[in-house]
Amino acid sequence: MFFPISNADINPIYLVVVGFIIGILGGFFGVGGSFIAGPALRLMGVNWNYAVGTDLAHIVGKSIVAARQHRTLGNVDLKLGLIMALGTIAGAEAGAQLIQALKRAGNVNTVVSFVAIVVYFGIAVFMLWESGTTLWSGKKSSQHRTVKDKASKQDHSVFGPVTQMIQRLRIWPMISLPTSGIRAISLWTILLVAFIGGIFSGFLGGGAGYIRMPSMVYVLGIPTHLAVGTDLFEIVISASYGTITHAIKGNVDILIALVMHTGAVIGAQIGVVATQYFAGPKIRLAFVPLPLIGVAIVVYTLITGQKV
Repeated sequence: MFFPISNADINPIYLVVVGFIIGILGGFFGVGGSFIAGPALRLMGVNWNYAVGTDLAHIVGKSIVAARQHRTLGNVDLKLGLIMALGTIAGAEAGAQLIQALKRAGNVNTVVSFVAIVVYFGIAVFMLWESGTTLWSGKKSSQHRTVKDKASKQDHSVFGPVTQMIQRLRIWPMISLPTSGIRAISLWTILLVAFIGGIFSGFLGGGAGYIRMPSMVYVLGIPTHLAVGTDLFEIVISASYGTITHAIKGNVDILIALVMHTGAVIGAQIGVVATQYFAGPKIRLAFVPLPLIGVAIVVYTLITGQKV
């Protein structure tokens, strides 16, 4: 099937399957799946600027479905999500402007590909070290506890001392996040985490949950299940803005986004249900191979010269 906006010829079944996989990832990990979606679209010859904008467009609907499910399960901190949306929107615009600058320079595909490789690989290595060490170091829950009890007891991290140090920073204004169990944290810390995630969202596509979800756990100290649900809620707001700003710049193929969305809606609901059967460290450990898949696809497109 030919998509005239991005000038790409792609099998719609391929797009539905990719959307379905990304939907599961989004519901389970609280990420938009851009480390899969962007490279998957590049693999079919879609230029990076279209891959970024189109990925943002398709994850909006999927995130609405997944966030609603997580809200029902009590996994969404609305106050935190609304605050982070402000920082993410500012960062997304900055990232979109970087894409525009590279597009004008004529090297958007090469630069974004190399940045994606470094970022995805770095995240995978860090989360492998952290989650693996956390599980190895122990504090195993009793076999008689429920899954949610296990999650609350096991959702510790070897990165904990750094998290506590960050939370002790007293930079006014300080706010509380009762839903996430945080008595006081600087508003600027939250906005900085969100802004950095927003830059990656605007530059590499998706909701940048691959940056924001780990940051919410390791930097802000949010329990993993709440980080997953809150990130999805925040993505609905920030990705909507990102879609609009990229659409204005001509970087969205809405037809591709709609086809991918048909599979993503189904996958998202499956992913949400699956989170109830895993403790925090196991969710983070399961996340590790996914950015590496994205790295492999990007490397392949560079080697084979897919419209670079």
